[in-house]
Order: sequence, then C-alpha cells, then structure tokens
Amino acid sequence: MSDPFIVTFRSPPLPYFIDSNRVTYASGEEHPSRVNMGVFGLLVVQEGALHIGEEEQAWTVKPGQALILRPDKRHYSIRPCRERTTFDWVHFQAAGAWEESGGSREATLRGDHYTYAIRLPKMMALSSFERIGEALAKLHEAAQSSTHAAFWGRQQRFLDLLRLLEEDWRSDAAKAAVSVAERAAAYLKAHYRFQVTNTDLSGELGLHANYIARCMTEVYGCTPQQYLLYYRIDQAKLLLLTTDWPISRVAEETGFRQTPHFSRLFAAHTGVPPHRFRKRFTE
Repeated sequence: MSDPFIVTFRSPPLPYFIDSNRVTYASGEEHPSRVNMGVFGLLVVQEGALHIGEEEQAWTVKPGQALILRPDKRHYSIRPCRERTTFDWVHFQAAGAWEESGGSREATLRGDHYTYAIRLPKMMALSSFERIGEALAKLHEAAQSSTHAAFWGRQQRFLDLLRLLEEDWRSDAAKAAVSVAERAAAYLKAHYRFQVTNTDLSGELGLHANYIARCMTEVYGCTPQQYLLYYRIDQAKLLLLTTDWPISRVAEETGFRQTPHFSRLFAAHTGVPPHRFRKRFTE
C-alpha cells in the first residue's frame, strides 16, 4: 500500500534513538492513546493487525507494514485487535529540522552538498521485511543493555534501521523523482571539474534532459546547471581556504574555463571576489 505522506528529517544532526521493544496483544486488547508524547513512534507489525489513528487520519497496519507517528499529535486506537497481534515499536527523536509533507502540505526540506534529507513514507509496505526484522531484533537487544558502551551500540543499530527503511522505500520505482535527482547530483559532483552539459547528463542517465531538470528542481530546488555551479563555487571556497594556489588555478580546478568569468560568478554568489574571500579568512 502506498501513502502520499512523507516524513523528512534533515541531517545532520541525525535522528537519535530513545527506546524500543516488541509487544504482543491478545484479541480484544488495543494500543493505548497518547497525546503530544514528544517522540516519534515507529510501529512495525509482525503478525495480526494494529488499528491506529492520528488526529483525523487512520490506518490498519498489517504484517510487513510500518507506520511513523508524529511527536506532536494525538494517537489513539481505532478499535481493539481482532486477533493476536505482535509488533515492534521504536521511539526516537529528531534534534534537527523535520517535516511531514503530502496532501496540501508541500515538501520544503531538501539536502544539499553537505547535508542529507532522510525521507520515509509515513506508512509503508516493507519489501525487505526479513532484513528489517533482524535489524529490529538487534536494536531491541542493544536497548536492554546497561553497559557503558551501550549508548554507541543503540545509536548505531538505530541508524542501521533507518538506512534499511530508506533503502527499502527508495527501491520503489514510484519514487523515481528522488532517485533521478540523486543520480544526477552524484554524476555532477563526480565530474564538476569538467564541462558537463545537459546532453551529457541525459546520456549518462538515459533520460530526457527536461525530465532530469524537473526532478532536480523538485528535490533540490534548482536545475542541473545551477546545482553544478553551486557545487563548483563551494569547492572553490575550500580551495581558496586550504591552498595558496593563484585564482587562475582555483578557477581551472573547479571547472571554470576563464578566470574573469569565475571571479564574476564567485562574487555574485558570495558577495566578494575570490581574492577578498581568501584574505578575509587568512589574516
């Protein structure tokens, strides 16, 4: 089952683990109602079915499905379980920016060159159910440990789980826009020192240039050529700060053919020409 609502966490900082366990309800039992818990709740059903509501939304979560509940809304049971129901729950929190998009709410959080947008459907069917179940079991085991090093184990197991959940969702061809945008960004970053045209990018991805541009605009808020320019400027900043190379070599190393053209673009995007940028941070 697909769900139009997407929960996005911008990292760093990464979401962090609070607690987890596996619970079994007998027929007739139901999930407790809670209000503004302050933590996210991830529910993964192993057998039976959970009937959960969040404000005006409602779901029946079946085996092999997962649901993310928000920290700032009311959660409640729609009805008791009609059969033995076993599920894993994970509480976690996000110190950084996060949002839920879908319906009338548009997505605003995006990754850039140095940050990452972790995107997970609010409700998802797990194609890698066995692997995710194993990750949950390891997380529960780590959660019970009281050793000095337990913190590191819990957080690592939780990040492994997040990675598996996101990989599971990204394997769905229906999420092509994100996949196309990230493939294009990876190619541009790997070839920023060279002249990369939209035709080159189209040939590499095997997709029409206009479609790639739409995907990148949707995910990153800019076209491929704009993305390439921003990345080159960022790389130029690093070289100005970490080398004594002349401006002409910095321009060449970051894919600009002519030094005056590089200097004009750099000044337009940073507010100062390259030599003043370097001087500001080296004196």
